[in-house]
Amino acid sequence: MLHWRLLLGTLIIAALVGLCWLDHLAAVPGIWLMPVAIVLVVMASGEMLRLAEAAGLCPLAPAVYGGNLLLIVSNWMFAFCGMLFALAIGAMAILMGEIRRYEKPGGVTADMAAAVFALVYVGVMFGFVVQLRMSWGIAALASLLIVVKLGDIGAYTVGRLFGRHQIAPVLSPGKTVEGAIGALTFACFGSWVTFRWLVPWLAGEGAAAGPWWGWTAFGLLVGTAGLLGDLAESLIKRDVGWKDSSSWLPGFGGVLDILDSILLAAPVAWCCWALGLVGS
Repeated sequence: MLHWRLLLGTLIIAALVGLCWLDHLAAVPGIWLMPVAIVLVVMASGEMLRLAEAAGLCPLAPAVYGGNLLLIVSNWMFAFCGMLFALAIGAMAILMGEIRRYEKPGGVTADMAAAVFALVYVGVMFGFVVQLRMSWGIAALASLLIVVKLGDIGAYTVGRLFGRHQIAPVLSPGKTVEGAIGALTFACFGSWVTFRWLVPWLAGEGAAAGPWWGWTAFGLLVGTAGLLGDLAESLIKRDVGWKDSSSWLPGFGGVLDILDSILLAAPVAWCCWALGLVGS
């Protein structure tokens, strides 16, 4: 399984790097990456619906799929303000759908809450990933992906080798304090590499990547958010008794298992870029 995971992980990374490079050269930003984003969001929405059903809930599926698609497309076409409008439309669609299918008291509020949560957790959070690409280019998107995924690697490697003290023994017994330290160390290293070389190369030699303390803060903040994202998805899966969000990708689990750390880290990375902590 480990060899399969390494092989598949290498192929995914190679494909993503190739798509990012093509998108960087494209005349229309996002033209290569948006189809991938749409597929990921549709699959993640399906996994959220199945998790909700496993918890005994029945959120309105068409509103969840449609709302999340609208959230992603609006970020691509209409900038950040479009996401708020899309979220409002999604919430209204959920309300109208529940009004239409109402039969008897009980469960409606919980179903609506689950549907809105699916919009926020998948659509809004992934919308920040899109905004990083559209607002600051491939360099900003790369900074998020590299820092988060190196943090994942650091947590797994250091945790397996040296992990002794559990962070959340009931929620996720495999996650340790030592693994978290490894995650933040690897995340800071990824941030240094990204802003020292990759960002200036992608944005042009005249572009400033920010001070060294900004890179360090970015690594710590985004790396911490990535750790919390992993725990957040573990919370949802543990509540319904699932190990993986799906079996779509052997060795990795489902789309949410791959995106979990990215989803919570994306708003943090966006804030760092927007506030000029990095990339200014």
